[in-house]
Amino acid sequence: MSKRYDLLLRLLLVGETGVGKTCLLCKYINQDFISAHISTIGIDFKMKTLQINDRVVKVQIWDTAGQERFESITKQFYRRAQGVLLVYDMSSRSSFEAIPKWLAHVEQFCKEDVSVMLLGNKCDREDRRQVTTKEASQFAKEHGIMFSETSAKSSSNLEKAFLDMCTDIIESQEQQASESRSSISLDEDSSHFDSHSDSSQLLSDGGRKRCC
Repeated sequence: MSKRYDLLLRLLLVGETGVGKTCLLCKYINQDFISAHISTIGIDFKMKTLQINDRVVKVQIWDTAGQERFESITKQFYRRAQGVLLVYDMSSRSSFEAIPKWLAHVEQFCKEDVSVMLLGNKCDREDRRQVTTKEASQFAKEHGIMFSETSAKSSSNLEKAFLDMCTDIIESQEQQASESRSSISLDEDSSHFDSHSDSSQLLSDGGRKRCC
């Protein structure tokens, strides 16, 4: 059976335990909101198919455990990820202060061209906010990554956050492909020029190569 999609993208959700990674994933995939906190054991994943720029894109989203004892397991998935969402709870200062640790994991284990987004969850709890939008946005800007705030409960900005991530990955892939084609074209032109120069030299010497 032939595949029914044009692209396969792998995304990774990382962050401290309790920030709502599983809730975000369940809401995004199934429109289900889990009010009770259920810790992920190791790693889990779900799939979703999107239509982006006339392409059918299958998105594989990996939900990782935030507990330190599972880090040796989750680190194995960084290398395969094309996009990583660093999730924190905007009503929990400590979860935001842990983001540099997760970003360090991305820089250490992911490929250089991985797309990264800082994602603040639980923006429906505005009265409990401990991390300002400006502060989080500034952090993202300083580290050259995308930023968004969302809510697993209300779905606010949730679809857009994942769409922006997938679009960024696709655009990055297309740019790399274009640069690769340009490089091949330049190499071919250079080879043709060198060959033409050698032929011209032979003709100018009466068909004989000059000796030293």
